[in-house]
Amino acid sequence: MKIVSFGDVHMATRNLARMGQVLRDTDLIIISGDLTNFGGVSDARKVLEDVRQACPRVLALPGNLDHREVVAFLESEGVALHGKGVVVDDIAIFGCGGSNITPFSTPMELSEEEIYQTLASGYSAVQGRRPVIMVCHTPPFETKCDRIIGGRAVGSTAARRFIEEVKPDLCISGHIHESAAIDKIGPTTVINAGPFKGGGYIVVRTEGAHLQAALEFL
Repeated sequence: MKIVSFGDVHMATRNLARMGQVLRDTDLIIISGDLTNFGGVSDARKVLEDVRQACPRVLALPGNLDHREVVAFLESEGVALHGKGVVVDDIAIFGCGGSNITPFSTPMELSEEEIYQTLASGYSAVQGRRPVIMVCHTPPFETKCDRIIGGRAVGSTAARRFIEEVKPDLCISGHIHESAAIDKIGPTTVINAGPFKGGGYIVVRTEGAHLQAALEFL
């Protein structure tokens, strides 16, 4: 199986046209949050339609710049990962959208306890399955994936705690545009592809019962 993931789209889907060869044999696209730029259902629908034209099978969760109504919209479209867990071709996938609290009062911010409980809700639907992918819009705290300009770590302590406890094979994150990177927390690979308009995306391939994940750029 081949999965391609990207996030922080913010309505800018034009790079899909440059990914024809990458997406040609892709089985699933995962959108890791921020489909819109402070938008609601109509904007999220436009992004989802564009992505579905590239690959019909999609999973997605909202980011902190998506209004909360996007949660219900993604659920109605059968693609939701926020607080949900699904198994696709023997790969377990669960997630949490939004972000931890920011100084900017963005539309979908969660307390650390809410992030932990949302992850736990999603994981409960796939618990015991391997391999497993955790998709969390906000990256875990103190990794290469959560550093703002100046180097301060601003990721989620709850996301990190959940990774340390559950040890998913892979954590796909986003949110911090300037921290496109790969890191590890114990056995878990953590990847932030940065904003989609910057050309970053993640390719995940199955190798038997194992996942091989790479950060790539257009």
